[in-house]
Amino acid sequence: MDNDDASAAPESTADLSGTPAEEVARAALNRAKAAARAKGLRPGSPARRSPLAEPRTESKGSNARDPQLLGAAVGRLLREKGWTQDVSVGGVIGRWRQIVGDDVAEHCTPVTFEDKVLVVRTDSTAWATQLRMLVPSLLRRMAEEIGDGVVENVSVLGPAGPGFKRGPRSVRGPGPRDTFG
Repeated sequence: MDNDDASAAPESTADLSGTPAEEVARAALNRAKAAARAKGLRPGSPARRSPLAEPRTESKGSNARDPQLLGAAVGRLLREKGWTQDVSVGGVIGRWRQIVGDDVAEHCTPVTFEDKVLVVRTDSTAWATQLRMLVPSLLRRMAEEIGDGVVENVSVLGPAGPGFKRGPRSVRGPGPRDTFG
């Protein structure tokens, strides 16, 4: 009887629920694959990369996937996208007061930068005239801060008065001067 019990023990551990352990494992694997397919994954195939992901590049020495310094990563991104000039001019606009001085900065503010032209608006016509005379020194200072050829011209605008060509009650024609018949 001891021999019968010993030979029956391995069969009972392999057949706990009436099916062999291999079939139980295979059924569990099939359920996991079906759940993965329901989520849109493809089990058994190599992992897909996003089409927006950058191609993998191997570097000599350290691995390209190693952590990088933030300044180096941002600098590389700016160079790759061609944003270095725009960012440098943005830095000048952000530090306008330190670059041109307190007196000029109180009366003149940068408005836009497009096509290598910096547009500056003044709060009076006197300051517009003064800044027009300072344009060569302002261009020299910009070249020192951000490099030659980034800002090629400075356009100075006087104070903006009320516009008569826009608004809910604008009328075609010469404008407010046409009041006498």
